Amino acid sequence: MRVEDFNYYLPPELIAQTPLEKRSDSRLLVLDRKSGGILHDHFYHISDYLQEGDVLVLNDTKVMPSRIYGKKVDTQAVIEFLLLKEVTPNEYESLVKPARRIHVGTIIDFSGLMQGEITAKYDDGMCHIRFHFEGIFFEILEKLGEMPLPPYIHEKLIDQNRYQTVYAKVLGSAAAPTAGLHFTPELISSLQKRGIQIVYLTLHVGLGTFRPVSTETVEAHHMHSEYYEMNEGAAQILNQAKREHRRIISVGTTSTRTLESIYGRYHSFKAVCEETNIFIYPGYQFVAIDGLITNFHLPKSSLVMLVSAFSSRDIIIRAYQEAINKRYRFFSFGDAMFIK
Repeated sequence: MRVEDFNYYLPPELIAQTPLEKRSDSRLLVLDRKSGGILHDHFYHISDYLQEGDVLVLNDTKVMPSRIYGKKVDTQAVIEFLLLKEVTPNEYESLVKPARRIHVGTIIDFSGLMQGEITAKYDDGMCHIRFHFEGIFFEILEKLGEMPLPPYIHEKLIDQNRYQTVYAKVLGSAAAPTAGLHFTPELISSLQKRGIQIVYLTLHVGLGTFRPVSTETVEAHHMHSEYYEMNEGAAQILNQAKREHRRIISVGTTSTRTLESIYGRYHSFKAVCEETNIFIYPGYQFVAIDGLITNFHLPKSSLVMLVSAFSSRDIIIRAYQEAINKRYRFFSFGDAMFIK
């Protein structure tokens, strides 16, 4: 398959630059993934499209203030790092800019609060950096770091918590699981009162989720691995739902990739702490989920390929065009889609 087949034109003004005042006020496009039928609504009515016994699966990862700036101790050149995941204690996989200015052994100073040593450098703008500090790393990161907003967001985010879900709990992500940004505590509570079960898992969003697809063919793209975990309670609820043929609805592509990774590997849900580099694109046969709540994704991204696999490329591209015609807001702070 050609990556270009998953391209579409998006007017730049439809890229949401700021979140709505109230999370659940976002619009909702409801898509029948078989017929291509479309309904237009708002997210605060999501319960109208769910039913008693459904299990809603949310990713409770919390975004780190993982964009940090330091200076080379020898030249004072400013270097930007986007920390992706911990590879060994206090050593992180990171995107680095400008990569040409660093090499293995380079020492970076971060405002006198800690230093970092480059321990590995790769050709794709990646490196490993080991930090040396006194105290607690995440407390230092809170002082130094910035929320890693995507490059297509140019407006300053006034309230940093708006790039976190209201149920964010486990610190470790380099980006938000944005499908969950539409939920409020009140909405979650109302869903539970209507007999919809809520379970949480964790996938720390990293390069596998947000790196662009740069190959000409879909099959040539390599997904980077991301850490995930599921606890025993969630596994039991999900396995019972499977036995009783109740719907499992994932909130976001990260929850989807976690569920499909576990069920595809073990043929059931189980308590695990692992990594996945699963790449879902058309031709993939879903085994874990029955519905998907998601945002509108970038052209030619692995995420638009995933939602195309859950429906079809033609139906998804037509739905995206309908959303464009109706002036939906796109990407991280944009509107939502329920594919059922």
